[in-house]
Amino acid sequence: MAATGAAASAPIAADEFAGLMASLGPFEKSPELAVAVSGGADSMALCLLADDWARHRRGRAWALIVDHALRPESGDEARRVAGWLAARGVAATVLRWEGAKPASDVQAAAREARYRLMTGWCRDGGVLHLLLAHHRGDQAETVLLRLGRGSGLDGLAAMAAVVEMPALRLLRPFLGVPGRRLRATLEARGQPWVEDPSNRDPRYARVRLRALSAALAAEGLNDRRLAAAAAALGRARSAMEAAVAGLLAAAVVAHPAGFCRLDLGPCRGAPEDIARRALVRMLLCVGGGVYPPRGARLERLYRSLMDGSLGSGRTLAGCRVVPRRDGVLICREPAAAKGEVALSTDAPVCWDARFVVRAALPKSAARRRYGVRRLGRVGWTEIAAARPSLRATAIPGAVRPSLPAVFDLDGVVAVPHLGFVRSGLGDAGAAVFSAAFRPAQPLAPAAFAFAGATRYDAIDQ
Repeated sequence: MAATGAAASAPIAADEFAGLMASLGPFEKSPELAVAVSGGADSMALCLLADDWARHRRGRAWALIVDHALRPESGDEARRVAGWLAARGVAATVLRWEGAKPASDVQAAAREARYRLMTGWCRDGGVLHLLLAHHRGDQAETVLLRLGRGSGLDGLAAMAAVVEMPALRLLRPFLGVPGRRLRATLEARGQPWVEDPSNRDPRYARVRLRALSAALAAEGLNDRRLAAAAAALGRARSAMEAAVAGLLAAAVVAHPAGFCRLDLGPCRGAPEDIARRALVRMLLCVGGGVYPPRGARLERLYRSLMDGSLGSGRTLAGCRVVPRRDGVLICREPAAAKGEVALSTDAPVCWDARFVVRAALPKSAARRRYGVRRLGRVGWTEIAAARPSLRATAIPGAVRPSLPAVFDLDGVVAVPHLGFVRSGLGDAGAAVFSAAFRPAQPLAPAAFAFAGATRYDAIDQ
């Protein structure tokens, strides 16, 4: 519950923080947490409180400090923050954003790099919870920014307190807490923090909004009311998502080879907005996209499905939507599938933002060079000639060209979803290949266990 009156500037006590964390549970018996730490007041306060909370439960908290390498002094700042935390017994890891930096939209690129580094560290270390220090003021700014962009329900619901990801959860315990209480928490502990100069740079929209905060508050648009509106819209968004998941469970059969069969009956009986959202979910899941298709093409596809005028089919968002006697087939558009990625026994690779491909090879086979790309029509012809029984596969012909396949210089080595491995490979066929469907956006997390992905658009900060 948000603080009011004099308590609105009071430090956050251990029992209050425990209540905030309890609302985000459940947690394991000895919880292990990662905390995103920029060195600013908000994240430093979160890290110290989370460390106390975890220790009290015989768990542990790690601080993840990302050095974006965008300013000459950033490395020194990251090491200084790590030193502050080490003095308090908090383990800190500095993750550096390597490589060339973009010339434009730097904040968005830095945000994506930050989350990629932190979630990767958590995944590799088996840490299930990543805590973020976004507070009530950040939530209010997000609402205003999205309102200015013309966002609908999904955008105006702003940041969620819990975001489920395949390998971990993003947790925001401070969304109802004013930022001044986080600074007060550090002041009470005698802990300094770093002031990021970008927080005063008027080139950034959030900085310009902060300059207007007093005028907006005078008109009733203060951070408390804006955050409360976001919370109410978040509940509406959750209800909508539950309805969409229910429709998908009733209308869709999803195949681990990355395609869907759609029964239009339940969709035609559902509210229009629910049915349209379900269609978008399918397109994102099968097409490997991150952002939903919009505009006239989406509307034309939706209307053609509802009124039976799909004809021979349509393409949208990297998908083919094709009528069948038993409903509608939604599959990957082969020409839109990504190019080749190298494959080795060292680590799995992600291909086409949809499949995680692994290889377990004997030494005699591991020396060869392998790559993953779409099977294609030429590849299908090759393996069907080598094994004619494949022609009886239940995987539709429209799907086969976009299936993930392993190639070497001699041609197709394996197509996991067809159970094909080229004869004579390695030691008595000991080579094993797998391709697990992990689309860039989940179809419906409650209904399909194999779907799940990182959603950077849901992270926002």
